[in-house]
Amino acid sequence: MSATVITQPPPLQINPAGKDHARISVIGSRSFLLEAPGDFDLAAQRRIWALSRTLKGWNDLAEIIPGMTNLLAILKETPDDPAEVMDRLSEAWEGSRSIDLAGKTIEIPVHYGGDYASDLPALCELSGLTDHEVVRIHYEATYRVFALGSAPGFGYLHGLDSRIYMPRKTVPSLKMEKGCVTIGGMQTGVAMLTGPNGWNSIGFADLEMFDPQSPTPAMMAPGDIVRFVPARIEL
Repeated sequence: MSATVITQPPPLQINPAGKDHARISVIGSRSFLLEAPGDFDLAAQRRIWALSRTLKGWNDLAEIIPGMTNLLAILKETPDDPAEVMDRLSEAWEGSRSIDLAGKTIEIPVHYGGDYASDLPALCELSGLTDHEVVRIHYEATYRVFALGSAPGFGYLHGLDSRIYMPRKTVPSLKMEKGCVTIGGMQTGVAMLTGPNGWNSIGFADLEMFDPQSPTPAMMAPGDIVRFVPARIEL
C-alpha cells in the first residue's frame, strides 16, 4: 500500500511595506494588522485615523482598533480568502487621506522627582543631562494622544523630545505605582495600574484618569493635546 501524501497550502505571505505601501499581516484567523510605512509621526497617524473612518463602512468588520501608526481590523467571520481582505485593506490605505481629530487639551499636574522618580538618575546618565534639564525638557513639550491601549485609559503620546528617549527596562519594575509619569523608548505616559512596568519613572501625577462609572471612562481620547505641568519639583 502506498503512503498518502498530504500537501499543505503555502502560508499566506505578509504584504511588505514600501515607500508608501502599508505592511499588512494576518493575526490569527480573522484579524489583520496594517502598519503604516515611514516614521513614527503625526502624518502617519493622521492616515491611520482616516483609514479607521473608512473601515467603519465595512459591514463584515466586527471591530477596528487604531494603534500607534497601525490598525487592527477584526472580521466577524473567518474569511474564505484572506488575500482578498489584505488587498481590500491595501486599497483602503492607498485611498486614505490625512485627517486630523479635534481633541481637547488636558493639563496633568506632575510631582517631578521625589520617591516616585526611581529611574531619573539612570535617564540622566544615559542622556548626559542634569535632572533639572530632563524635567524641563519633559514638561516644556506638547504631546498628542495617538491611541489608547495597554491598560484602561492609557494614552500613547507622541511628542517626546529625542534628547530624553530611554529604552524600556530589560527587567521590569515589579510594582510601579499607578500615577507614575514614565518614559518608554520614544514615548511618555502615565501608569494606569499598579504592577509590573518596564517604563522609566521620573515623577508622579495624582490625577484620576480613568473612571469606569463615567459615560466616558477614559480622560484621554485620540487627537487630544496633553501638557505636563510641574506642580512640584523635588530634585
